[in-house]
Formats: sequence, structure tokens, C-alpha cells
Amino acid sequence: MSHTARFNLPARLLHWTMAALILAMLFIGVAMVTSLAHYHTLVALHRPLGIGILVLALLRLLNRWRHPPPDLPSDLPGWQRRAAHVSHVLLYGLMLALPLVGWAMLSAAGYPIGLAGSLVLPPILPRDSSLYAWLRPLHTLLAYTLFGLVLAHLGAALMHGLIRRDGVFSSMVARPTASRSQ
Repeated sequence: MSHTARFNLPARLLHWTMAALILAMLFIGVAMVTSLAHYHTLVALHRPLGIGILVLALLRLLNRWRHPPPDLPSDLPGWQRRAAHVSHVLLYGLMLALPLVGWAMLSAAGYPIGLAGSLVLPPILPRDSSLYAWLRPLHTLLAYTLFGLVLAHLGAALMHGLIRRDGVFSSMVARPTASRSQ
């Protein structure tokens, strides 16, 4: 039995907005640690974008809870189903953890997180240089992990869209195309 099964519009908008923001953040993060000339400008972008990603991730989780995603195709092997589930749990976990660890890291360093104009977030941890020294490499490790998961997610999406053509990819794009098998 076939039917069109798609993510709802808010899920699709949040997905693609966050995809762009996360890719931008990963590149900004790399540029931030390699460019002294643009460091302050990049940090000024990185901080509010991280908080924006945190807010959008929370909205995504709420939307996902209220509107569960479409079922995976019934002929998808069990290991791929498990891999999809685990990778999504890890992606959501990292979309929440990375901004929170960044916020905690900056709090421990005593740096404010300015969002817009005079709006500054409160610290979530006390100022503590040893805590900062622990959180800084953790933030980097989580960022590399997220980058690897994003690449795996992209590879899986391309496999579904170009090889399997099972409707998984089309369920997240703006235009309705293929049906997914039940």
C-alpha cells in the first residue's frame, strides 16, 4: 500500500532553516578559531546563532512530539531503521547540547552572550576557569561529532532520494513527489 506521507510544514521549515544555520555555525566555528583578523565579528555571529539553534531545536522537538514523523518504508532493513533512530536521537541531542555547552562555557569564562542590542543572556554557570578549560574542548568535540552526523545524515538522505527512491527524501522537501511504502 502506498500513500503520500510527509513531514508537516513547520517540521520542513524548521529542518531546512536549522540545516542552513548549523552548516553556517560549523563554518563560523572553524573560521573563528583560525582567523585572528575576524575573530570578534565571528564570535558576535556565533553566540546568537547558537542560541537561535537552541530555541529552534526546542520548537522542533515540540512539533515532532505533536506531529510524529512519517513511518519509514516497511522494506527498510532493521539495522537501517535502528541507525535512523539512533542518528536522529543523537542529532537532536547535539542540537540541544552544543548551544548549552557553549553557553555554559562562556558563562564559566565570564563572557556575556549578547543577542540583540542590549539583550544579554544570564550566565548558567558561575565563573570558573577550570570549568571553562573542561567545557572548551567538549564544545569542540561535540561540534566535530555533529559535523560527522550531518555528513552521515546527508549521505542517508541522498541514498533514499537517489538510490532507494522510497519517498523518505521527498517527505522532507517542499514539493510533494514520491509515495512511501507502508
